[in-house]
This record gives sequence, C-alpha cells and structure tokens, in this order.
Amino acid sequence: MSGLDIFAWIVLIIVLAVAVLVFWLMGSLPGHVARSRGHPWADAVQVAGWITLIFGFALWPVALIWAYVDVPARRVAEPRP
Repeated sequence: MSGLDIFAWIVLIIVLAVAVLVFWLMGSLPGHVARSRGHPWADAVQVAGWITLIFGFALWPVALIWAYVDVPARRVAEPRP
C-alpha cells in the first residue's frame, strides 16, 4: 500500500465516523429539545424523532417542530356570579 492509499482509508474512516455522529445527533435532537423545554410528551417526541429519521427523513422536521410546541394548559372555568 502506498501512502496515498493509507491516506484514503483514513479519510474514509473519518467520513464514516462523522456520518454516524451526525445521524445520532439528528435522531436525539427532538427528544433533547423536548426534555429541555419541559414538554409533557418528551418520550413520545424522542421516539418520533428516531422512527421518522430511520424510516424516511420526510417527517423528521415534524418531530422537531413538535418538540418546540407546548400543549396549552387547561383553563379552569371560573364560577359565574
């Protein structure tokens, strides 16, 4: 093997490691955002982030948006005078 072949293998290994790291970060991002914002369904957002990323990227942004959307609190009906 020449020095150029060894360099090519090193670059390939680094590119694969970065691709795995980016995939992991994208999969865990919606769950992390939901937990840090105190979302009531943070576990569901985390699962949705991983499932939509693994089975087709098309709905992953929906999971990320869901992580930022909070469920409004229920209004307590005030007694009428």
